[in-house]
Amino acid sequence: MATKLTSRQELIDYCLRRLGHPVVEINVDDDQIDDRINDGLALFREYVADGSKRIYQPIQITSTHISQGYVNIETEVAALSGRVLDVVKVFMIGDSTSNVNFFDIKYQMRLNDLADLATGVGDLAYYEHMQQYLAMIDLKLTGQPQIQYNRYLDRLFIFGDLNSKGDLKAGDFIMVEMYVELNESVTSQYDNLFLKNYTTALIKKQWGENLSKFEGMTLPGGITLNGRQIIDDANQELEREHEKLRNEYDNPPFFFMG
Repeated sequence: MATKLTSRQELIDYCLRRLGHPVVEINVDDDQIDDRINDGLALFREYVADGSKRIYQPIQITSTHISQGYVNIETEVAALSGRVLDVVKVFMIGDSTSNVNFFDIKYQMRLNDLADLATGVGDLAYYEHMQQYLAMIDLKLTGQPQIQYNRYLDRLFIFGDLNSKGDLKAGDFIMVEMYVELNESVTSQYDNLFLKNYTTALIKKQWGENLSKFEGMTLPGGITLNGRQIIDDANQELEREHEKLRNEYDNPPFFFMG
């Protein structure tokens, strides 16, 4: 009875069985297999929707952040369980950005809305329209922070706010919305259909490339090696999986836009 794959080794064994092992000897070194598994996992975690997770993480701004002009996300959030793929949004929640008071127009409009709802004068439709109107005012007058994040430099830039003259001050908090890849402890990822098909095709291509070094050599019994055919078959399988990735498994185009 088929069972779910729950580890890296089980995924390797599955791929080799699909290629014919142990009936057929798969001429691929263990290190080569590990490399192809790493390639498959990297593509799965970065581009397949189920290979990452969205999290919200509060970070307290320090004088060091202000002086250097950026925040090291993975350094600040050591408890993250995987590599940060991208930061898509930053919410300002510090004291210096919370300026709503009794004389603020948004406070007064919300106060009137709640009073109308309590007396039955207004309805939820009116309240919802007013909230959208206030959100538009906030967007026009305050705007959203413009950010940039590079996963390899691990630097989050908040343009115009994270400097000595910006709105953010030491002690303020920001809420960071980011996507983090799944780590090795998430065992259910190894049973993903795309990952199984893709890593099998990668190992198959490696097998063909190894055999192609002996192209034209005749073995005892008149058998000849045809690594080129194995490579061609693997390339076709990889192209089919890439097409599925674009059409079925990939995230929408706006997924990693800040």
